[in-house]
Amino acid sequence: MNAVATALVTGGTSGIGAALVRALAARGDDVVIVARDTARMEATAAELSAKHGVRVEALTADLAKKADVDRVAARLESQDAPIELLINNAGFGLHSTLLDADYSEHERALDVMGLAVLVLGGAAGRAMKARGHGRIINVSSISAFIAQGGYSPVKAYSKVYSEGLANELHGSGVTVTALCPGWVATEFHERAEIKTSAIPSWLWVDADRLAALALADADKGKVVSIPTPLWKAGALGLTLAPRPVVRWVSRVLTRSRA
Repeated sequence: MNAVATALVTGGTSGIGAALVRALAARGDDVVIVARDTARMEATAAELSAKHGVRVEALTADLAKKADVDRVAARLESQDAPIELLINNAGFGLHSTLLDADYSEHERALDVMGLAVLVLGGAAGRAMKARGHGRIINVSSISAFIAQGGYSPVKAYSKVYSEGLANELHGSGVTVTALCPGWVATEFHERAEIKTSAIPSWLWVDADRLAALALADADKGKVVSIPTPLWKAGALGLTLAPRPVVRWVSRVLTRSRA
């Protein structure tokens, strides 16, 4: 499959999402950006349109709200400028523990990184299957391989959901990729107030490099994409390790950020 005509990226104004939007525009794809910050989307659209001559559409939506998710789903199923690549990227880090009585942050995380992924993936999958071609990328995390707070469970859902959707679409011409990055150099951790000073510099992956590797893996139809050999090795080690070892690693990582 050649470069897509139009891609839709949720959470496309910052972090990994912004890097993916830049990479798509640079290769000549039109892009629909979905985010809450209309002004930031419009600034990004103007910059990329001028630089690359592509069409960039801003679609304001809060994916924790059902009505907004439904509007984005309708755009995915529209036959006007059909979406050939969906990237479910919107997400955020969690401060709450699993013991907190106030579960509102967990509820929002499940809405944005769980339910919205399900609804939008289904809408895109139906439209793409009818056309016989398309790509879906769901941004999961290396955290899906460990057991850390509320973030690991929701990202594990994204990974396994992607594998299930890939199975349902197998042979249809539509591929699904779960993107599972490790530590990526973006403002994500700072915004989530996650301490990263103890993380060695050689573990970090540049966001633009990650975007290029992710799109290349999706074009190859890989169901699980773990960019860079280092993080591939890490994921393999976590997969093969006994679960008590994985839980111990998870506790160590949690304490290192306290």
